Amino acid sequence: MKQLSEAVVVEAVRTPTGRSGWKGMEKKGAFCDVSAQHLIAAALEGLMERVKARCPRFDPLEVEDVAVGCNSQIGEQGLNIGRMAVIAAGLPDEVSGWAINRYCNAGLQAINSQAQAIMTGCGDIMIAAGVEHMSHYPMLSDLDAALKSGYPASFHRNVAKRGLVLMGVAAEMIGEKYKQPREDMDRFSLWSQQKAVKAIRDEEWYKKRIVPVKVGKKDETPVMVDKDEPPRAVAMDDPEAAYERMRQLEPRFKEGGQVTAANSSGIVDGAAATMLMSREKAEELGLEPMVTIRSMAVAGDDPMIMLLAPVPAMKKALARAGLTMDDIEVWEPNEAFASPVLAFCKEFGVAYDDPRINPTGGAIAIGHPIGCTGVLYFTEMVHWMVRHNLRYGLQTLCGGGGVGIATVVERKS
Repeated sequence: MKQLSEAVVVEAVRTPTGRSGWKGMEKKGAFCDVSAQHLIAAALEGLMERVKARCPRFDPLEVEDVAVGCNSQIGEQGLNIGRMAVIAAGLPDEVSGWAINRYCNAGLQAINSQAQAIMTGCGDIMIAAGVEHMSHYPMLSDLDAALKSGYPASFHRNVAKRGLVLMGVAAEMIGEKYKQPREDMDRFSLWSQQKAVKAIRDEEWYKKRIVPVKVGKKDETPVMVDKDEPPRAVAMDDPEAAYERMRQLEPRFKEGGQVTAANSSGIVDGAAATMLMSREKAEELGLEPMVTIRSMAVAGDDPMIMLLAPVPAMKKALARAGLTMDDIEVWEPNEAFASPVLAFCKEFGVAYDDPRINPTGGAIAIGHPIGCTGVLYFTEMVHWMVRHNLRYGLQTLCGGGGVGIATVVERKS
């Protein structure tokens, strides 16, 4: 029986995130006037450039497949955005591509699926990427487009009777279940902002993982966008003033609730891409791995409260790696809202201000471009691990309908 290969990550990059400009928002974000295909092409081009710079003899023809996580697969994000990304980025026609949707889990699922292909001998070089242009396609755009076009959209009785709610309402339910004070949610959110601002200001290191994106109409001088738009500098420069602003915000999903715009993830546009190889291929090319994929898991949970499925996924992934939370040196739980992250911390006995948590900021500060998010924060995690020579990292994400995903990575000396 053939022994499984080790899947390693040799490079990871992302674009900056741009504020969304959907539904007539007064201020447009940086990427409102470019397409999703433009963003994913920029990420893939940047990835290939970084790999070629490290290994001039790297041949793009050896890339087996490109998987792209994307939630709203319509319009410019439709037509198999994975294959469209290959064409847009100018990769060889021989390179295949596919799109994947596991809601907020999609980006990390792209990484896991490509790792599984390598482990089972179905290719030596894979790309896993993600994109979401929320200025053009906000959440539920696929359903909304069908309804507006007059197509039927009926739901099975088992789905309808569950009375599914918006994610923000689920976040309120979690806050109530775990008796979370509003102050904890806002303080955690402020901390996320501070870490993100600090990371951006550390320019030399920040640029190692950021691919600038050229933006501009035909009759305009192009502008290079090279920094995340959403993080709030005031969080670092005047923390108490920033906190006071957070404290004054009204709840968005429930009268008398605690979930506000400040302790929820940002609606943004962005793309990210990683390259995975078998360890043998990386060694052949002289490419030092950033991390090795150690274990992975998915899990389902109550579709009503929906955002707690990372808990069982984490337990499975840690068990498969033979590790506990005490072994983990960086933990990237997706900050869809503050309340589920605080719940994860309570479930695993971790303080919500533990320095291992999202050390460069999370989705509350940088944003949550749904299908891209898993790749974006995977990129943040592995670059942090390389910089600080950390051994074990864990990434987790929750998703609509009650799905969770987790991946453990190891940096081998």
